[in-house]
Amino acid sequence: MTDYLYTYACHEDEEDLCAMELRALFGTEAGPGILKSPIGIDPGRSPFIKERIEVLYEGTSVEELAGFAEGLELGDATFKVRALKRNDLPPSEKPSFERLHDIEREIGSRIRGRADVRHPDRAFGVAAFGGRWHFGPYAKSSALWHRHLRKPRAYSIALPTRLARAVANIAVPEPAGVKAIDPCCGIGTVLVEALSMGISIAGRDINPLAVQGARENLAHFGLAGEVALGSIAEIEERYDAAVVDLPYNHVSRISPEERRAIAEHARRIADRAVFLSIEPIDDLLAGAGFEIVDRCLARKGASFARHVLLCR
Repeated sequence: MTDYLYTYACHEDEEDLCAMELRALFGTEAGPGILKSPIGIDPGRSPFIKERIEVLYEGTSVEELAGFAEGLELGDATFKVRALKRNDLPPSEKPSFERLHDIEREIGSRIRGRADVRHPDRAFGVAAFGGRWHFGPYAKSSALWHRHLRKPRAYSIALPTRLARAVANIAVPEPAGVKAIDPCCGIGTVLVEALSMGISIAGRDINPLAVQGARENLAHFGLAGEVALGSIAEIEERYDAAVVDLPYNHVSRISPEERRAIAEHARRIADRAVFLSIEPIDDLLAGAGFEIVDRCLARKGASFARHVLLCR
């Protein structure tokens, strides 16, 4: 069975959100900045994952890895070796910048191929984790979501792009065969992130201007997805997952009764749901028949936070 090493990083305001997304994707708590898992995902899916090593060899020392690397035959392909800065070594044992370069040279010199640090055909990574050294094909996050920061249609209370991408992953950690919906989609921030990751998701909103904005945003990024005008009460189809960003009474004004109805309809149409709210809604969700199975606070500075709740 293949294992993978991932490195990740986040702002302190997003530590809880990052941890919740990693739990959804890998089913485990992660250590400080690095984790190992048998689950292989594109590192570009997460706004927090930076790099991935697909582990070919592991050993107790860099010298042992270098011995394994002698067995690599790349033919005419060029390569480079990257020693990852993030690891779980104690502070007194963390390699210096110079030592990382030495590790790259030590292993690279044993690989039968032609080194090219600028435009290699193959990239390999090496990192320490769990008392052992690991080596294998290296992939860096494409950070595609950076492009989505510049949408043609936007408004101030829309979800931040990083939060939207993490929420899409929490709602649908395994996209294959899953059908999702965002019934209060606004300008489509979650739709853009989900569709760009291959998640099958439909959008819906009661605000015609928001629906038009969502359609324009999807078209701008070349994404194909349905965005319908209407309320969640009109939905008859059943979905595997839903993302529900409850309206904040800034654009679409709703009463407490309408908020309760949204939660009840979400329970009716979806087996799994992620709710976002600017206030606690535990009683609301319990009344709708949901069980909260994970949660976090996604903060924005000291004065604003969104509750993110994964429910079944």
